[in-house]
Amino acid sequence: MTLTSPTDTGTATTNHDPRRILVVIGHPIAGSLNHALAAAYVEHARPAAEVRVHDLAAIRIPHTDAREQLRAWDGDTTPLEPVVRELIDDLVWAEHVVILFPQWWGTYPAALKAYLDRVVLSGVAFRYRTGQIPRRLLAGRTARILMTADGPAWWNRMRYRNAAETSLARATLEYCGIRVRGITRFMKVRFSTPEQRAGWIREAGRLGARDAAHARRR
Repeated sequence: MTLTSPTDTGTATTNHDPRRILVVIGHPIAGSLNHALAAAYVEHARPAAEVRVHDLAAIRIPHTDAREQLRAWDGDTTPLEPVVRELIDDLVWAEHVVILFPQWWGTYPAALKAYLDRVVLSGVAFRYRTGQIPRRLLAGRTARILMTADGPAWWNRMRYRNAAETSLARATLEYCGIRVRGITRFMKVRFSTPEQRAGWIREAGRLGARDAAHARRR
């Protein structure tokens, strides 16, 4: 699963159109549990939705070396690298964004941070306004977060204050107007059994089917 290019970014969704879902796999190593969870989500979502996948184990995000790379003036992304433009186009295209990542050092991997730095740009995802809070350019969209971690839930909550998922939800997604509909944590991965991991994969599949079906009820 790698980057796929958009085929239609200008048509408004109707009740008869499949929901547009973007899945971002924030694990930089292929074959991870995150990839298995994403595969199950995509498999169960695709019968009722159009799904595109950004696999950060396969996509190399260009390093930021100029301030201009952190902005898209008036939404103009043409000065940016082609791969970054395609990633941005998919984000704008999506109605629902699903982000999967492992908790590393209390937060998420550098690959996902680099992705957010280059894709969630001023001028595309939000716009600064003098004396006011930024305009949320991605309003109306929703998101889901799936996180894996080796530690127990109580440690993540009490010691880390749920920092990884909370910062992603509040300081990034909601800042741009994307409403987070759910956060699912798969904890104590290092001590899990094959049966437990299989159950987690089934749960990811159920979430995919549920998210895809949501469009039918709108």
